[in-house]
Amino acid sequence: MFGSIKRDVYRVAEGLVTTLEDVIALEKRLKISVNGLEILSLYCTPLMIRELVVGILMTEEIIKGSWCSERMSILYGEEVEVDIAAEGEVLTEGGVITSGCIGGITFPKRRSLRKIEDNSRIPYVKIIELFKIFQRSSELFNLTGCVHSAAITDGDNIICLAEDIGRHNAVDKTIGYMLLEKIPFEHKIMLASGRLSSEIVSKCAKWGIPIVASRTAPTSLAVEIAEKTGVTLIGFVRGKRMNIYTYHERVIIQ
Repeated sequence: MFGSIKRDVYRVAEGLVTTLEDVIALEKRLKISVNGLEILSLYCTPLMIRELVVGILMTEEIIKGSWCSERMSILYGEEVEVDIAAEGEVLTEGGVITSGCIGGITFPKRRSLRKIEDNSRIPYVKIIELFKIFQRSSELFNLTGCVHSAAITDGDNIICLAEDIGRHNAVDKTIGYMLLEKIPFEHKIMLASGRLSSEIVSKCAKWGIPIVASRTAPTSLAVEIAEKTGVTLIGFVRGKRMNIYTYHERVIIQ
């Protein structure tokens, strides 16, 4: 499955009209079922679907019982249909539509958060360097200008990068990748292209990611959650500057 399609468009500039081929980000409805019963649906970019589903189910603690990602069936068509064989209880009550532009869903009352005790430290110039690599590596955005990106780095290299029309979906995809590959979240940094809202920060806090950085701003509730959970929250990573909202001691300035 591809993340984009091509279409002829009319471009109007200074009164002149030209026809050209444009690249458009693909948007599909994703239906998630457990044992044949639909439990969730959302819109997404149909890339890294397994990682997205694992990220959502594990972060939101939806399935209380045993299930295996390897037994997940994925059917691509007009919609993307996922079915998971699982044992135990499925919990979907208390879901909240997120502030994401595509309308993701989160279950904040059930998500267990703990205070992160992580002594990670990184020079601010390294964060800037990694963010430049992150932005250059966001191929679908560079093609379409339409999607959000998220990446997890160990401070030296980008471990995984995901793109999606929903910024929370992109974060879920990177988390799902880490879980599937059994890579620990300690001493890692989440890079994000979109605003840092409460659900993004709480997703990272859930897995103990100590540093979260974006090129845009956080919300007030995101800063509050970061303060309570021990997350270093960084916004406006642009050029050679950034704003550090919480736990600045993890960032080496000199």
